[in-house]
Amino acid sequence: MITVEDWAEIRRLHRAEGVSISEISRRLGIARNTVRRALVSDRPPRYERAPRRRLTDAVEPAVRALLAEYPRMPASVIAQRIGWTHSSSILRDRISQIRPEYAGVDPVDRVTYEPGQVAQCDLW
Repeated sequence: MITVEDWAEIRRLHRAEGVSISEISRRLGIARNTVRRALVSDRPPRYERAPRRRLTDAVEPAVRALLAEYPRMPASVIAQRIGWTHSSSILRDRISQIRPEYAGVDPVDRVTYEPGQVAQCDLW
């Protein structure tokens, strides 16, 4: 991977001085295809880390199936049913993120009103 400085130097050599791609690759010790990519890109290179796999990714379909059927099932029972052998806190954290997708509307939730949405008039 090239650095931002290399990217800027490649673009300067090619655009300002008219140096060929093969000459730039020789001067900087970079492959010609890398030089071509640097010339085509509109922004400097940026390191992006690949997303990490979570330990719960393998059992997530089973957890989702259980939550679809029983949305209020405790995490400890889910862990037993799927055969979870790792730390329970990891599974509990993931279940707490997933559970709102399956939990229905609670009928005893408080009703909230924005200012000006409701008015009350007293006649006495």
